[in-house]
Amino acid sequence: MRVLVTGGAGLIGSHLCERLLRDGHEVLCVDSYFTGSRQNIAHLTNHPMFDVLRHDVTVPLMVEVDRIYHLACPASPVHYQRDPVQTMKTNILGAINMLDLAKRLGARILQASTSEVYGDPDVHPQPESYWGRVNPVGVRSCYDEGKRGAETLFFDFHRQYGLEIKVMRIFNTYGPRMCADDGRVISNFIMQALSGRDITIYGDGQQTRSFCYVDDLVNAMVSFMDSEPGFTGPVNAGNPEEFTMLQLAEQVLNLTASVSKIVFRPLPSDDPRQRRPDITLAQQMLGWRPTVPLSEGLVRTIEYFRHQSGRRR
Repeated sequence: MRVLVTGGAGLIGSHLCERLLRDGHEVLCVDSYFTGSRQNIAHLTNHPMFDVLRHDVTVPLMVEVDRIYHLACPASPVHYQRDPVQTMKTNILGAINMLDLAKRLGARILQASTSEVYGDPDVHPQPESYWGRVNPVGVRSCYDEGKRGAETLFFDFHRQYGLEIKVMRIFNTYGPRMCADDGRVISNFIMQALSGRDITIYGDGQQTRSFCYVDDLVNAMVSFMDSEPGFTGPVNAGNPEEFTMLQLAEQVLNLTASVSKIVFRPLPSDDPRQRRPDITLAQQMLGWRPTVPLSEGLVRTIEYFRHQSGRRR
């Protein structure tokens, strides 16, 4: 098939492009490079089945493809709060433009949604049936509510036009090709540890997250896209193992053999206290669960950042 991946130069998108090429598909990678990086896809540019187009999804796109993976959107607070209006435009206008494209082509389309649609949850772990607890006017709303609005559009296109949709709620994902300055906790901790700077924990360090290695997440996306047409989701994809920020910091310190010290800072506004996916639906419908433990994924990610640091020097 000919497959379009929007946001294809990002962390997940670049790994997804690799996987689709390995599976024998033609891949069109579309990215505005607002947060994506040419470096993430540089090794693919000479592949005969790979094309790249610089394009902002807030502008309609006219291409011919069989399937669409819609990943385009800044996904870390540092990036999506830099230009919150553009973030909301990317979520809503980007969804409309990709859905219009899918409708014209009769193509199946997958929306990369997020665990942020659950907000600061009062149900734990979070099943797909939970409607969430989101601040609609907070500093994170451009992303949280933008993704919720995109989900609404996907299901309305499905109900109104019979469009084949897949909606996946992605929980914290990490791995090689993370952006070093995106403000995410794993990249923050690793970069601070490798440089010997203090490791910064916001709050008391007892807030929790679940971390899914990027290869596991890509496997879930491909399995979901290939699943029967009637299974639209939303479906959670993430690692159900839960870690406190303090536990994560200690793992990073041990794996990097760093002399960095842990320091505590005030918790940012609307930062969720706990986050862990209920992946029962993904297990039942896709036969999927993550296989890469955090310790192994961290080793691979630390090596990537070490290599990148060496190249910069």
